[in-house]
Amino acid sequence: MSITLSVLLHTALLGALAYGWLLFRRPPRPAPTLAIEAHVVDTRSVPGVVQPAPPQAPPESVGPPQPTSEELEQREQQRQQEEAAAAEQQRAAEQAAAAAAAAAEARAAAESKAREEAEHKAHEQAEAQKRAAEEKQRQAEAQEQAQLEEDLQHDLAAEEQAKKARAGPALASWQSQIAARINRAWLRPPTAQPGIECILNVTQVPGGEVTEVTIGACNGDQAVRESIEAAVYRASPLPPPPDPALFDRHLRIDFKPD
Repeated sequence: MSITLSVLLHTALLGALAYGWLLFRRPPRPAPTLAIEAHVVDTRSVPGVVQPAPPQAPPESVGPPQPTSEELEQREQQRQQEEAAAAEQQRAAEQAAAAAAAAAEARAAAESKAREEAEHKAHEQAEAQKRAAEEKQRQAEAQEQAQLEEDLQHDLAAEEQAKKARAGPALASWQSQIAARINRAWLRPPTAQPGIECILNVTQVPGGEVTEVTIGACNGDQAVRESIEAAVYRASPLPPPPDPALFDRHLRIDFKPD
């Protein structure tokens, strides 16, 4: 209500001022020029003249009403409540951020621990596999070494037995059988003279099959040498030795057909 009255009062004041200003700006009507002699006197010195009232100053603006103490107290309470709510919200946000940071740190620690445990377990497994592989390799090497030693002993025993067999009459008898077989297969050429002696280098495989023949020292001509070489191939397979220990891939036969 007070605001409405203030607005109406200011509107009326502005209208009065505007009306006065318009009257002041209107030029006065020219007075008729009459020959009148007059003297200027002050109205205040003339008795009985009513003096005009001095102009009144316009009323000052009152403005909106001041709030009451209850309103001020309510505003203060509201401000305090808002500040308390903002502080509580900030504390809650800080607590949530701290909890999230703690959870992230705990997750990172757990992941780091799990990664370290996995790496340690993988390292132990790798070491175990490495030790197992080394042990397996040592066993294989030991087994191979034992097999080599066994083979060597077997070869030495076989060689010793072969030496003993070759030192006896069995080797000479077997070589005589081979020479007689070659002699039966030999086709004597016309140029062959009596008293032929040739050294034959014969290579055979198990079973007596001849794979290679070379003629060493020989007193025969080329036709004789070729005929003897052909005779060795025709005599294949050669007779087996009476003792398997006598078998030799490379034979040296002293061929004397006469």
